[in-house]
This record gives sequence, C-alpha cells and structure tokens, in this order.
Amino acid sequence: MPVTAQDVADKAGVSRSAVSRAFTPGASVSARMRKRVEDAAKDLGYSPNVLASSLTTRRTKLIGLVSDNFQNPLFLEVFDLFSRGLQEKGLRPLLLNLSGEHNPENSVHLLRQYSVDGVIVASSTLPPGFAKAFSDEGIPIVHSFGRHAVSPAVTIVGIDNVECGRMAAQALLSCGYTSVGFIGGPELASSTQDRVTGFREEIAKHPEVHVTHSYANAYSFKAGRAEMQRLLKDKPQEAYFCGDDALAVGAMSAAEDAGYNVPGDIGFIGLNDMEIASWQNINLTTIKQPITDIINSSLELMFEMLEDPDHEPQAKIFPCEIIERGTLIKNKN
Repeated sequence: MPVTAQDVADKAGVSRSAVSRAFTPGASVSARMRKRVEDAAKDLGYSPNVLASSLTTRRTKLIGLVSDNFQNPLFLEVFDLFSRGLQEKGLRPLLLNLSGEHNPENSVHLLRQYSVDGVIVASSTLPPGFAKAFSDEGIPIVHSFGRHAVSPAVTIVGIDNVECGRMAAQALLSCGYTSVGFIGGPELASSTQDRVTGFREEIAKHPEVHVTHSYANAYSFKAGRAEMQRLLKDKPQEAYFCGDDALAVGAMSAAEDAGYNVPGDIGFIGLNDMEIASWQNINLTTIKQPITDIINSSLELMFEMLEDPDHEPQAKIFPCEIIERGTLIKNKN
C-alpha cells in the first residue's frame, strides 16, 4: 500500500493537518515542525499528492502550453525551454496541440476542465483573439511570439515582424539583387502578413527592383519545398526571403534538386536561426529571433501574473539580428 499523509503524521507524532501545512508553501508551520514532518516523510518514502493539495490551495500548478505548429522543428526548442523553465519553478506544462484549430472555445473549455493556473500561447500563427478568449475567462495569459501591439489586449512577448521584413529586404538589396521574392507561411497568419508588409514596403523604395510574394500552407520544410517547386515552373527570382528557416530549407532543397546552385543561381535568407540553419550542409543566412529571451520573459511575466491577478497587459518586443552565412552572394551585380 502507498504511504499516506496519516502514516507520516503517526511517525512524526503530529496531526494530519500539520503534515498538510508542512508541504504547503506559505502555510503557517514552525521550522521545527516542518523538519519533523520532512524527516518522517523521507524515512517512509512519502511524496505529497500535488493534485490532492490543490483542493486546499486552489492552485493546480498546471500551466496550459498551447501551440499549433508541431511540423516545425523550432517547436522542440520552444517546448524544451518552456517546460524546463516551468518545472524549475515547481509548475508543470499541460501541452495542447492545436494544429489546424483556430476556434478558442474548445481550448478554453478543455483547459478549464483541468483548472490550469495560467496559459501560455506559443504561436505566431494563431490570431490575437485566440489568446484574448482565455483572458476573457479570467485565466492569466501570455501570448508568446504574438503580434506586436502598442496597447495589447493581453500580454504579448515577441518580435516586430514588420521590421524583420524590412531587415530581410535590406539584406537582399545590399547584396545587389534586382529580382526578389517573399515566400511566407500561412497567408492568414499575422506573422506572415507583417513580414510581407515590411518586406514589400522596403523594396517599394527601390522601383528598379522586381518583387513577388507567395505563401506556403505551413511553416514547414514540406510546405517550403512544395511552394518552391511551384515557383520553379516559371523563371525564379534571384533571391528569396523565406519567412521561416524550415520554409527556407525546404525551398533550397527544391531549387537544388531542380539543378539550381545556391547561392550561385538563387539566394535565400530565412528567419529564426533554428539549430539546423547553422549546419554545414545548410549554412543558411537568416534573421535571428531571440527565442531564449522571449521564453524567459514570457515565464517571468506569467509568474508575475500568478502572484498579481490584476497585472496589466503589456507588450515586450525583442530586437532581431541578421546572421550571415553562405546562402546569399554579396555584390551580386
């Protein structure tokens, strides 16, 4: 039979409620009493039932982690950093896969069933209203990688995707390319819309440069490869800004399979600086998104919200930088 709290109480010579208080952070119990209980628990091999204690504290220590792009290897890094960061604070992630889902009603209902203490939406494709649905239900919410806003309805941590589009355009212009294209992820994703807006606005300052734009159906290798194969049916542009590294790697794969040299015939720049971008056989020039800073900040803000339910929404935006590697040619012309 498993060891119970009553067993610990009997061994320590205290009441059952004293055992409960000893394992409840912030509860009123003397240091001497806590040590007696902890020593007895250690001797018996007892661990408190966290779910049972939540009935007393009204805190489950569960944080809903919502995402929708599991096809992208970047999510492995995102999930690793989020889960470790939560666990270090004694919290646990409850992962919710929303691939193909854009209606928040089911997600809110599901996470309500588990009585999560808070929710982190880790997505650049879900609409801003998705995160707000949790806030409307009184659930502390942070939208990581969300759309930048001056006066956000919920707390947002991420990057300025419009500025990233401008940075990519400037990088291609500085190389001397006169024919460029944008390959985005899902067309309705706010990150795609903002990146193409910044890209086209910057290129528009140079009327001599020809520009096109198109969209893949996901931020994934497969989607990037398929879209590039479609584009190669006509004459391709000299260089492309792919709104995600996975898209870029897929597009490069299609171009090389079709007999084009990268970067000799077609140049590429991505966004994120995911691990595979630095691999020797990829060597992708890209815009580095500070993933670790975004996640650490998201966690800090979530912890603040758990302590202060009246925490005002805010937007925290981190700058990006271009990482030059080997998929663009300087002084193209």
